[in-house]
Amino acid sequence: MSRDVYADLGVVPIINAAGSLTRMSGSVMHPEVAEAISAASREFVVMSELHESAGRRVAELVEIEAAHVCSCATAGIALMAAAVMAGTDGGKIRQLPNTGGMADRFVAFEAHRNAFDQALRLAGGTFVDVLANPRQMREALDRADVAAAFYTFSWFNTEDALSLPEVVKIAHGAGKPVLVDAAAEVPPVENLRRFVDEGADLVAYSGGKAMRGPQASGIVLGRTDLIAACAANDSPNMSVGRGMKAGKEEIVGAVKAVELYVQRDHDRDSALWEARVALMVERLSQISGVCSWRQLPFGLGQQIPHAAVSWDEEELCLSHEQAATQMLKRTPRIAIQLIHEPVYEFARKSGRELRLHPHTLREGEERVVAEALADLLTGPS
Repeated sequence: MSRDVYADLGVVPIINAAGSLTRMSGSVMHPEVAEAISAASREFVVMSELHESAGRRVAELVEIEAAHVCSCATAGIALMAAAVMAGTDGGKIRQLPNTGGMADRFVAFEAHRNAFDQALRLAGGTFVDVLANPRQMREALDRADVAAAFYTFSWFNTEDALSLPEVVKIAHGAGKPVLVDAAAEVPPVENLRRFVDEGADLVAYSGGKAMRGPQASGIVLGRTDLIAACAANDSPNMSVGRGMKAGKEEIVGAVKAVELYVQRDHDRDSALWEARVALMVERLSQISGVCSWRQLPFGLGQQIPHAAVSWDEEELCLSHEQAATQMLKRTPRIAIQLIHEPVYEFARKSGRELRLHPHTLREGEERVVAEALADLLTGPS
């Protein structure tokens, strides 16, 4: 029935082996999340009351001080930035993204800069880039125009940086808070509170990835006073967050997703993912000239195994880009992830790597994906 909705729009659904990427619509919500969203849609509520109650419930579930539900992790970054620049001051909140008279600079490692940190600039913030050097970070944080340190956890941040506890020690010594982008840093589930436990003042997560909440949902966890400032800078208030509002449906769905996620049998999930990856690796490793192996993303979070695939493009007369494009044109359509700058040795030789992710596949789709890619790699160029 759900696919009929897309057929009516002329959209053909995909088998998603690319992972919980926003451009591939995140994840498929847990049925109980969808039920909660449907129930939420049938009543009116006072949005400020819902935000407060939802945040309180998420904080209880994760066992941290305070929380705020927002529309996505990117919105969470903008709200965190606004919170430390404008606080709960109504005049300053309305003034953003004009930051005149406010501390509006954020110290970040050059190795952590990425396209997603545009969210911080949407709120009016600017960056001060530093190297992985304690003295340089200390000097940058001592500036009067600096609002906070900004730290990113992601599989694509592979260069040198100080650890989060080191940054927290330096920043707090300078009287500055630490904001963390941890959008996709679960699983493991323990990471939902790990970064707060390590001293971060605010941490943003996506609700629409591994937690299987609404794609347009996220949560910010942290200090009570700063969470209150995030709420003040978010909808329904006239603020930079107004245009990033989460509806009552997304808020209720996100809370239900967190509730289900902290109660899941994560060992069972891991065993299922490992079995799917093993099947795909075994099938693709049988092809001459193709190397396939199990690997984990770089870093502390998103620790879901995936099947990596690479080959000599001249030998097979097929580029990795062509393979990804052609897989999406097949029937059924299959999305896979193309990596342009692989970390691992074999893939670096070709400069490309494909990744097949198990957690966004339905039962049996791992075999469909493996056979389709094998057929493409062994067929005519």
